[in-house]
Amino acid sequence: MRWCPASYSLTDRANSNDEIPARPAVAVETPDEAVRLRGVRVHNLRNIDLDIPRDKLVVVTGPSGSGKSSLAFDTLFAEGQRQYIETLSAYARQFLHQLERPDVDLIEGLQPTISIDQRGASHNPRSTVATVTEIYDYLRLLMARTGDVFCYRCGTAIRQQTPEQIADDLGTLAEGSKLILMAPLVRGRKGKHEDVLEQVRKAGLVRVRVDGTIYDLDSVPPLAPRRNHTIDAVVDRLIVRAGVRSRLAESLALALKHGEGLVVASVLPGGRDAGGEWDERRYSTEYACPNCRLSYEEIEPRTFSFNSPYGACPTCEGLGVVHGEQNGSAQEAGELCPDCRGARLRPEARSVRLAGKAIHEITSLAVGDAREFFRGLSFPAVHATVGQPLVREIAARLAFIDQVGLDYLTLDRSADSLSGGESQRIRLATGIGSGLVGVCYILDEPSIGLHPRDNGRLIKALRDLQQHGNTLIVVEHDEAIMREADQIIDLGPGAGRHGGTVVAQAAPDEIVRQPQSITAKYLSGEIRIEVPARRPVNLRKALTLEGASGNNLKEVTASFPLSTFVCVTGVSGSGKSTLINDTLARAVARRLGGTGPKPAPHVSLRGVNQLDKLIEIDQSSIGRTPRSNPVTYIGAFDEIRRIFATTREARLRGYKASRFSFNVKGGRCETCQGHGVQKIEMNFLPDLSVRCPECQGKQFNQGTLEIRYRGLSIADVLGLRVDEGSEFFENFPVLRRLLAGLQEVGLGYLTLGQSSTTLSGGEAQRIKLASELSRVDTGQTLYILDEPTTGLHFEDVRKLLAVLGRLVDLGNTVIVIEHHLDVIKSADWIIDLGPGGGAGGGQVVAVGTPEQIAATPGNATGEFLRHVLTST
Repeated sequence: MRWCPASYSLTDRANSNDEIPARPAVAVETPDEAVRLRGVRVHNLRNIDLDIPRDKLVVVTGPSGSGKSSLAFDTLFAEGQRQYIETLSAYARQFLHQLERPDVDLIEGLQPTISIDQRGASHNPRSTVATVTEIYDYLRLLMARTGDVFCYRCGTAIRQQTPEQIADDLGTLAEGSKLILMAPLVRGRKGKHEDVLEQVRKAGLVRVRVDGTIYDLDSVPPLAPRRNHTIDAVVDRLIVRAGVRSRLAESLALALKHGEGLVVASVLPGGRDAGGEWDERRYSTEYACPNCRLSYEEIEPRTFSFNSPYGACPTCEGLGVVHGEQNGSAQEAGELCPDCRGARLRPEARSVRLAGKAIHEITSLAVGDAREFFRGLSFPAVHATVGQPLVREIAARLAFIDQVGLDYLTLDRSADSLSGGESQRIRLATGIGSGLVGVCYILDEPSIGLHPRDNGRLIKALRDLQQHGNTLIVVEHDEAIMREADQIIDLGPGAGRHGGTVVAQAAPDEIVRQPQSITAKYLSGEIRIEVPARRPVNLRKALTLEGASGNNLKEVTASFPLSTFVCVTGVSGSGKSTLINDTLARAVARRLGGTGPKPAPHVSLRGVNQLDKLIEIDQSSIGRTPRSNPVTYIGAFDEIRRIFATTREARLRGYKASRFSFNVKGGRCETCQGHGVQKIEMNFLPDLSVRCPECQGKQFNQGTLEIRYRGLSIADVLGLRVDEGSEFFENFPVLRRLLAGLQEVGLGYLTLGQSSTTLSGGEAQRIKLASELSRVDTGQTLYILDEPTTGLHFEDVRKLLAVLGRLVDLGNTVIVIEHHLDVIKSADWIIDLGPGGGAGGGQVVAVGTPEQIAATPGNATGEFLRHVLTST
């Protein structure tokens, strides 16, 4: 039995003017190993008490806006982060008072926390799958210590040699061979080089070879200053015979002392004299080509870094692409660098090879192929001690990436091109490989972008992480993951002010018996998304793309029937995004007179004349700064500012609508420049964003906040939820119409001014969809959406399908890339790609209605679709 005293609070009430009512002391039965939370009031959480078992896989679910992220990230992770900073240096702790403590009475038993959310993808163009997972760090070291070096000009093998090794090599010449040992001084440089000849004289040497001819120093002809010359100092002349080795070593050391390496001219016994043609050998104790004398710096790990000038290609500065000017404006997509051809590295780095492959060729392999490459590596004894441990580290990380279903990714895949789910699973693989124990991992929908076929691999990865002694708290809506969890915490019952309570907490087989949980009703089958009536499909009225060959696509031809709901499916990495986003969408946009990136290679596109508009709705952010929010994106904020500018007090003060903008000076808080937050640089830690101490996050200055409409300031209005804002502005038809779009796509729980930086990819995508719903529809629009169910509960998916169905009923065409089986079964037409991912995909393996796909033998999508159609 544990007691929760009312006097204990994590909330620093000394600096608060708000009186929080004291909670009575309560006796709480709790497990011995649990994270204990009492009185959680973060955002819309309604004073909840909760015990989360440690060292278990716990799924937090519930309708969108019910408080899942508030519990997992804004409470548990925020407090874990704050506690971590408390353990750091005095420099880091000086910012601790600026971090807001979560509004809770008690958090006890919290382990160190690691957040793996959807917003972790790097926007650095130099960041790749290999760098994010640290594979590239090990690979650079492996190449530097065990790679074979070749001259990038002539391809000759280059290696460092000790004087002893050079002597041994010369000792293999036939007895009686004549040798001339020379120290290279000048290589193809213009000038008289009188200073060089003088240095030879001062060194006590008496002969030089100039442009291939040997002269006594006193008889060297004047050198033409405008011609290139090559000069070698003759150190010794000798004949190979027994007992000459000691003299050879002395001459060798002298040559290496005076020159840039060593040149040995030799002729076999009975051959030509010194003035004739000699066989030359070139040696160096540094990296230098023996043929073209091209010198190399010592090969180090930094030689292979495209983030530094030591390794980066100087033409593209390590980006792999160059951005030129085209028709007076900068190209949106760069062209491959003409020098490195996308390898990003200097020619010296590209000429080092491991088992015949350069480092950029290794990173161009997909994870599965890379595993085979490293599995087949073997090292000579001299390199085995260094090479084998490095290969083990690389192989382990590749295995973890494979384990989470990302075997189709290439190691050089840019991190900013990864979807939210791919990025999260990459970081999950890194977490598995770190070997940490006793940690609380908080994940946000790791199943995003994962085909049902690969769910088992993800669940196994999560279990492996948990069974190493870690707690996993997963915000998730995927049914398969929920059923495999140790415990489900269901929040709700609704969104916003209608949510924020723990509706049910139990094991999966027990929660289905909780009548108050809408999640339980979907899991038990009491409520389900019904299969709609199929619309007629006319392939003669279709958009047909022929010969698509971008990335892994293999000359794909696909027809998309118009005025239907089309779902593009397939296992992860099968080519869906390349076909739809990189090829079809870009080609349609250009044919309709738009601009943008060049489409991926394809032969032709037919049927565009039947469309008049393309709306591509992806999951990219609606803005890059905290000043971007839902109402600015949909255009409602202009109307709200005008309403405030028409109030009596605003007119008396001469305030115009611009006064109520946080993007310009005048009405905004200048301390934070209207962001509401300030960024604190933490050096080796991620930057922290803390609430502005001047405006307390309200974004406006005091004069602006004094203007009120119906009792609310502009900041108060931005703090309203969409549902509340719709009621508040009920007398303004334009605002009601704009906000209705957000409500229709299930975003009524968002606040009007919620920062774009806090929105998930799925929420950003639905805001874009809501913006389009508020516009006048033509009935000939093509809508393209990429996984719109991201972040959606079963009930929210049902609402989204109703919206998409309405668009199609008006004559529009909707193409959706999706893995969610309820969406797939609701489509009129399915195009399934595969059969595998990466090089194993890129083909259309099945087309037809959901029932036809389900009946296709051996089809991965059909196998799972068959189950949901049968149960429905």
